[in-house]
Amino acid sequence: MLTIPLKKLFFIIEKAREFDAEVPADAGDSGSNPSDDEEGEILLDTPDNGTLQELRDAIEGLNTDEQEELLALIWVGRGDFTAVEWPDAMRQARQSRTASEADYLIGTPLLSDYLEEAVSALGLSLEEFELNRI
Repeated sequence: MLTIPLKKLFFIIEKAREFDAEVPADAGDSGSNPSDDEEGEILLDTPDNGTLQELRDAIEGLNTDEQEELLALIWVGRGDFTAVEWPDAMRQARQSRTASEADYLIGTPLLSDYLEEAVSALGLSLEEFELNRI
């Protein structure tokens, strides 16, 4: 059904989740323990945090068909289309494709949640990749 490899999709979901979880870097008192401060740095939105670039590279590294599928997956995940309407979602994705697809996708709030919902709605599973991550 999908041409985008599930492993790539899982990576994009993980990077989107990390990106969504980022918080502004603040010079104020965080109330944290200095011994574990570095462990939370991935969540800080700083110029040297590469999460956004990794997400952008992953999306831009997809071919046209895969980017269209990613767009259709978002729409299925947020309820604009059902799994049964997948061909319609793909048709709409092909018609609305732009040069700034990565910007649109990255700018979509809850991107990782929508992608996960769509994967589930389509009867697919990313469980093997989740297990390998642990």
